[in-house]
Amino acid sequence: MTNEEIKAKAIETIRIEAQAVLDLEKHVDAEFLQVVKLILSLKGRVILTGMGKSGHIGRKIAATLASTGTPAFFMHPGEAFHGDLGMVTCHDVVIAISNSGESSEIVNILPVIKRIGAKIVAMSGKRTSSLGKVADYYLDVSVTKEACPLGLAPTASTTATLAFGDALAMVLLSARKFTAADFALFHPGGSLGRKLLLKVADVMHSGEDNPVIRADKTAKEALFLMTDKGLGATSVVDETGKFVGLITDGDIRRGLANDTDFLNQVISNFMTREPITVTQDKLAAEVLNKMEQHKPRPITVLPVIDADNYPVGIVHVTDLLKHGVV
Repeated sequence: MTNEEIKAKAIETIRIEAQAVLDLEKHVDAEFLQVVKLILSLKGRVILTGMGKSGHIGRKIAATLASTGTPAFFMHPGEAFHGDLGMVTCHDVVIAISNSGESSEIVNILPVIKRIGAKIVAMSGKRTSSLGKVADYYLDVSVTKEACPLGLAPTASTTATLAFGDALAMVLLSARKFTAADFALFHPGGSLGRKLLLKVADVMHSGEDNPVIRADKTAKEALFLMTDKGLGATSVVDETGKFVGLITDGDIRRGLANDTDFLNQVISNFMTREPITVTQDKLAAEVLNKMEQHKPRPITVLPVIDADNYPVGIVHVTDLLKHGVV
């Protein structure tokens, strides 16, 4: 094949599959709504099953459902016929995926699923197929044609089925009011878990490591404190210990450049009043975004205050990055 032929075939495949997904809009019908309501009312689980390529898609849909608040798992139809049907209960719904609706492994287990009492949802391209006729609900994932030039390898059909499964999962997620915090519970590992689970309280400097100074102290005393704590900033409090401002090492440098006697000045004369602050219950990822997106320039430190306006900590951008928050 020439380079032009290679590019043309790749683009043709992409366009065929993209069109197959767009054509699904007309299949978001009354029966789709019934399936959504059925799953929302379930006392059991959603069980995906499919053979071959449809099975791969079923595994992905099951994983997406499970991670977004809908208990789900994949059951191999071959294994189901040899004992795994024991995983199915009358409280479950089985979503069977088969483009033709005639996969023998799927068709063979349908009567047993019916006898158990679980509801069957067909995800198929043929409503009049064996699967389509037996199913309690039918989700139409038919496509005009496959991207495969032979019309044999499942391409557009599997892409469309996956997209329809994602649509179902996202509708259920929204209906359950599933939050980022809920999502984090199912993704505790890796960078995603760190991003979603870590809060300011987990990364901030608190206790003796939290630099705090009274507003009636001098710039020199503030400089000594910042040097000791190594954070480049310190929270400022009034005589009652409540937060009233912030000083950074940049404030000290600018003051010294303008006034050689600056170190003897009282902090309240030059501190930043009403700076941006955060509370310790905020997500670390949210705080990092606030620091990086601040205009006209990014923020490197943020004071952490409680509900009564007392400084309980300070968070530095390097602490967030060290913990893998990106």
